[in-house]
Amino acid sequence: MRTVVQTVSRASVTVDGEVVGEISDGLLVLVGVTHTDTAATAETMARKVHELRILDGERSASELAAPVLVVSQFTLYGDARKGRRPSWGAAAPAELAEPLVTAFAEALRARGAKVSTGQFRAHMLVESVNVGPCTILLDL
Repeated sequence: MRTVVQTVSRASVTVDGEVVGEISDGLLVLVGVTHTDTAATAETMARKVHELRILDGERSASELAAPVLVVSQFTLYGDARKGRRPSWGAAAPAELAEPLVTAFAEALRARGAKVSTGQFRAHMLVESVNVGPCTILLDL
């Protein structure tokens, strides 16, 4: 599992003209899933993200009760080493990825996080106003 975690003053996801998820003063988390990921991977990543000390005063979303917007992002596993057209072979198929992205969001909720999400398999418009900016790549 791979995540890109960004500190944001606000972020939202719009699908077909309707806002399906939004937060203020929290974390935008783009989540990619690969073939070997499991529910345990999702749980571990949720803990890392929730406890990641990248908010004001080197505090975590856990400490500040900061909300999290989770957006599936299979392109995090794109491979363009052999040219300009990325290969998506390392990205898990939707049938495996969707339940694990859901498990990641649920694991955050179980830790007490307020979680909003994008919509899996939808054409999403993701807007964010980054703070800092601070962007961290986490890879398990």
